[in-house]
Amino acid sequence: MTAELLPEAPYDGARLLRTLADFRAVGRSDVAFGGPVVSAGTALDITSLHGANTRSLQGLRVRSSYGLGGKALMIGRPVSVTNYYDARGITHQYDGPVRAEQLETVTALPIVVDRVPRMVVYLAHRTQVVLGDVWYDSFLPLVRKVERDIAVDDEVRRRLTALAAPPATPAPAVQLTRADLRDISDELADLAALVQDDALRQRLEEVRHRVDEGREPTPAQPRTQPPTGLAAREVDVLAHVALGQSNRQVAESLGLVESTVKSYLKNAMRKLHATNRVHAVRLAREAGVID
Repeated sequence: MTAELLPEAPYDGARLLRTLADFRAVGRSDVAFGGPVVSAGTALDITSLHGANTRSLQGLRVRSSYGLGGKALMIGRPVSVTNYYDARGITHQYDGPVRAEQLETVTALPIVVDRVPRMVVYLAHRTQVVLGDVWYDSFLPLVRKVERDIAVDDEVRRRLTALAAPPATPAPAVQLTRADLRDISDELADLAALVQDDALRQRLEEVRHRVDEGREPTPAQPRTQPPTGLAAREVDVLAHVALGQSNRQVAESLGLVESTVKSYLKNAMRKLHATNRVHAVRLAREAGVID
C-alpha cells in the first residue's frame, strides 16, 4: 500500500525529464542530462537525457571523484570545463560517451539536501563557451526548487512509512478513540498539504474522509460562537489557505507581501489554538468563519 502512495521522486522518471528541460532552457544549453546519487553516495546514475542526439550517456554510472560529475559529487559544488577533452583536474574515463555526443563545454551541478548530494544535473554545449557568474547564478532558483521537492518527498515517505509500519512487537487490540482518529485525520491532512502530485493528494484526502467517517458519533453540542478575535485580513488569509494556496500565492491574491501573510496566518493560528495551517483552516470552518 505504501509503495502505491509514494509519488514519483523529482530525480526520477518524467519529473526528472521536466527538470532537465527547465535547466536546459535557463542555461541555453544544447544538452541536459543527469540522475540520482546511488550506492550510499558513492556514484550517480545518468537516467535521463534532454536534447541528446545519441543514447551514449544513458544508463552510465559515474563513480565519485571520477570524471566531471564524480568530482562535483565528491566536493558537493558545481564543476565546469570549457574544453572537456583537454581539461585537467578531472579523470577521463567517460570521454567515449561524451565524445559520441560531441560535447565541449560541460557543467555538473550537484543537488544537495541536508548536506547530502542527492542528484547531479549536467548542462553541456557542443561548442566551447565561457560561462560567467551570472550564468551560474541563474540556476539558483531551480536548484532550490529541486532541493525543496526532494525534502518534501522525503518527509512524505517518512510519514507514510510511520503510518504503515507494524508494531515492533505484537500488541493487544486497542479500540481507537475519537481523539486518535482525529489525530490520524490531521496527520493525513498535513501530508496532503505537502504533496504537489494531484492524484496522490486526492487519494490521501479520500483516506482521510474514510477516517473521518469512522469517528464515533457524539451527542450534539451547542455550536460555539465564531472567534471574534480574528481580524478581517486574518480571515481573508485563512480563506485563501483553505483553497490550497501557498503563502506566496495568498500574497499575490491579496496584494500583500509574503511576510505579512505569514504574520496574519501566525496570528490566526494563535487565536484559534491551531497547531498548523491545516488545523487552523479546519477550526475556522468548524467555527463558521470561512466556508
